[in-house]
Amino acid sequence: MGESLLRRQFLRAGVAGVAMGMAAGAAVAAPNRPVAGTAMKGDVGASMLSGADSPFDAASAAADAIARLAFMNTHTSESLSVVYRDGDRYLTEAMARIDRVLRDHRTGEVHPIDPALLDQLDRLAGLLGVGKQPYHVISGYRSPTSNARLAARSGGVATRSLHMSGRAIDIRIPGVPLARVREAALDMKVGGVGYYPKSDFVHLDTGRVRHWRG
Repeated sequence: MGESLLRRQFLRAGVAGVAMGMAAGAAVAAPNRPVAGTAMKGDVGASMLSGADSPFDAASAAADAIARLAFMNTHTSESLSVVYRDGDRYLTEAMARIDRVLRDHRTGEVHPIDPALLDQLDRLAGLLGVGKQPYHVISGYRSPTSNARLAARSGGVATRSLHMSGRAIDIRIPGVPLARVREAALDMKVGGVGYYPKSDFVHLDTGRVRHWRG
């Protein structure tokens, strides 16, 4: 499946997320591409928090007309700070740059990152009050080959991980207690939140609402 098709699928998923947010009373103008609004041990398999997906308010995600994110890949030492969304429009070049920084560092494979995941990160930064301090990324996209190798070595890696579809990320923010990052992520009530204090990262994904401790 080509990257352009995958990107369109992600954007269609984002449209569904916005519709749910608007049903709660949030009206967001979306003339182009709307703002984007599974759990064994790891990130996909036995649910630890029952219930349907509960996307955060689309109006909150779109509060800033300009949405910027910053990353530092802990494996490649690459850094990026970029405006990825202008109002309701995702910026193609910026998205491609994010895809590149969050690539599988083991194989070099690049894959589209779900725009809804980026909006989760943008919202999380706002809740934490960290401005545009960079997220230190432990794992972004993970190829099926890399994921299979990791799963063979560790029971904490899901065989059907959302990392393989660009819908999950493992992060930390230097200077911010990991427990605080986890609590803020849980407060959003969207997607999956995995807490890995021994490995010093929090997992976020755009799957159903659930949480676990690794």
